[in-house]
Amino acid sequence: MFTSKKTAWLLLGSAIILALSLGVRHAFGLFLQPMSLEFGWGRETFAFAIALQNLIWGLAQPFVGAFADRYGVRPTVLVSALAYALGLWLMSAAATPGMLYLSTGLLIGFGLSGTSFAVLLSVVGRSVVPEKRSMAMGIASAAGSFGQFAMLPGTLGLIQWLGWAGALTVCAMLIMLIVPLVPMLREKPVQTTGGQRQALGSALLEAGRHAPFWWLSLGYFVCGFQVVFIGVHLPSYLIDQQLSAQTGTTVLALVGLFNIAGTWVAGWLGGRFSKPRLLALLYLTRSLVISLFIFLPLSETSAWLFGIAMGLLWLSTVPLTNGTIATLFGVQHLSMLAGIAFLFHQLGSFAGGWLGGWVYDHSGSYQLVWHISIILSLMAALLNLPIKEQPIAGGHHA
Repeated sequence: MFTSKKTAWLLLGSAIILALSLGVRHAFGLFLQPMSLEFGWGRETFAFAIALQNLIWGLAQPFVGAFADRYGVRPTVLVSALAYALGLWLMSAAATPGMLYLSTGLLIGFGLSGTSFAVLLSVVGRSVVPEKRSMAMGIASAAGSFGQFAMLPGTLGLIQWLGWAGALTVCAMLIMLIVPLVPMLREKPVQTTGGQRQALGSALLEAGRHAPFWWLSLGYFVCGFQVVFIGVHLPSYLIDQQLSAQTGTTVLALVGLFNIAGTWVAGWLGGRFSKPRLLALLYLTRSLVISLFIFLPLSETSAWLFGIAMGLLWLSTVPLTNGTIATLFGVQHLSMLAGIAFLFHQLGSFAGGWLGGWVYDHSGSYQLVWHISIILSLMAALLNLPIKEQPIAGGHHA
C-alpha cells in the first residue's frame, strides 16, 4: 500500500505514539471522582483543569504545527513528550487547584499539542500519495483509538491497585516510551505538482479568505465539545443514574474499541466519497444517538449501546477534516492549518469539559449540556454540507 519501508515505519511510529498519547489522555475522566473526593473539590475544579488542558492544547497547536512544518516532526514530538510526562508526574502530586491547573492544564495541554493528530497525521499526509492519504490518516487515527480502548481498563486497574497518584506515575512512564520511538519519524514528503514553496503568510491568507475553512473549523468545535464532555463526565453521569463505576469505564472502553473501526472506515470512505458530506452525515447521526440515549430509559445495556454507537462516530471526524484541509490547501503547511482548525476543536473541548462541571455544580444535573450537544450537532451537519472538496488556487498541492 505504501511507497517505501521508510513510509511504513513512519506510519507505525506515528500510530504507536498516538496510541500512547491519546490512550493516557482518554482515561483522565477516571481521576475526577477520586481526586475530587480526596481534596474536597467540586466537580468544576477538575473539569476546569481538563478544560484548561484542552484550551492550552488548542492555543499551542497552530504554533507547534508551524514549528513541525518548518523544523521537522522529530524535535517537535520529543519536546512535547517530555512536557507531557512532566505534567503527569506533577499531577500525581497535585494537592491544590493551582498545581492541578499547572500540571493537568498547562504542561499536559502543551504536551498533547505535539504528540497528537495535527502534527502526526500531517507528517503522514505529506509522506503518502494523495490517493492513499485519507486511508493512511484513518489507520493512524485507528491506532490512537486502540490506545483509548486499552488504557481505560488498564488505568482503572492501576487506580484500584496503586491509587490515583500511583496510576498517574505509571502513566508518566508510559509517555516516556514515546522518546525512543522518535527516530522512526523520518519524514519523506511526496513530490508535489509545482517546484515553488508557498510562503507561510500566503497560506494563512489563503485559508483565512476561504469560508469553507471556517465552516470546517466550526464543525470541529462541536466535535470537541461533545467528546470532552462525554469523556470527562459520562462516568459520573452514569453513577448519578444509579449505574456502577465499572459501567462508565466499560462504556468509555467501548467508545475506544469501536472508534478503531470508526476511524479506519472513515479514512476508507474519505478516499471514495465527499469528505464534507461524510462529516455532515456523521454529525447528524451523533445528534440522533445522543437524543436516543438521554430520552429513552437508561439501563446498563443502553449505556453500552451508546458507547458502541458513539465509538463509531467518535474520532471519525479527524481523518475526514484533516483530509479535506489537505485537499483544499495542499500539504506544505498542513500541520499549521490543521492546527488552526484543531484550535476550534479545543475551544469546543474547553466549553464541553468546563460547562459540564459548572452546570452540574449549579443545577445537580447534566441535562442542559446534553441538549446543547444535540443542537450543536445539527448545526455542524449544516456547516459541512455546502463545502466543495476542490483544491483552492494558490495552494501547494500534492
